[in-house]
Amino acid sequence: MPAVDVNSISINYLLEGPSTADLVVLINGLADDLSTWSAQLSALLGAGFQVLRYDNRGVGKTSRPSGPYTAELMAEDLHALLKHPDLSVTKFHLIGVSMGGMIAQSYALKFPNGSTEAGGLEMSSLSLCCTYAQPTRFCSRMFELWADMAQKMSVQDVMRDVTLWAFTVPFFRNRSEELGEVEEAMAALDMGANEYLSQLNVIQKFDSMSTLENLDMQGKGFGGLEGEKVLVLAGKTDILIPVILSRELAEKVEGSQWVTVKGGHACMWEFPDDFNKAVINFLDQHRIDPSS
Repeated sequence: MPAVDVNSISINYLLEGPSTADLVVLINGLADDLSTWSAQLSALLGAGFQVLRYDNRGVGKTSRPSGPYTAELMAEDLHALLKHPDLSVTKFHLIGVSMGGMIAQSYALKFPNGSTEAGGLEMSSLSLCCTYAQPTRFCSRMFELWADMAQKMSVQDVMRDVTLWAFTVPFFRNRSEELGEVEEAMAALDMGANEYLSQLNVIQKFDSMSTLENLDMQGKGFGGLEGEKVLVLAGKTDILIPVILSRELAEKVEGSQWVTVKGGHACMWEFPDDFNKAVINFLDQHRIDPSS
């Protein structure tokens, strides 16, 4: 896999699909490498998109410097990756899931369209999946428990716990073979406690609520985008990042599109067809005009 040296780290990435197509950039969640999008890749390519996946700092084949990390730092990583001459990006659609949705928000806030900071890069749309603007005490308590488990047990044990929060009861009851594959992947996760805690800090400290409220009061679009070009998506039965928190995020972005799909926090894996249909339907509404 190719890699580029940017922002004091080496970032591993995969760019697939025709260079003439709309580019979709995918940001992974906590402890997930670029393979997390395997159930989306074929659908996106089949719908005529070019797809960029990459490993966040701290996981996969990307560098693992000491932390803690922040959503803003990881947004800077992405911006540096997109600006690298090996990729030659100008316009793109940005999609983030869970922690990736927080990084995507940070990107939109730090590098809004038309700003000096954006450096000529332009988002055509922004999709925030299974994520929030503010964790509330409910999520914060869960994250504190994960931090304790990672240090006193192991990251792999944390992931066993996450599985219980992420998938639905019917998945455990009826899809034992797939469950076994998920558990094997969790057990084989190549991530130590230091890297995990460094990434965990992202979701522990992230809070965009007041910034979004200020943007709304000033009548400014999120990331320089019109509200309709922002999608907030949640699994209908998500209990890891409760649906109410994703709904609050959508309400803070005036004019944004709000969509729920079958499943919980792992809806992109458990019900990929529903997830993919919703995302591609949104992307199709905002195809990049080749003449612009």
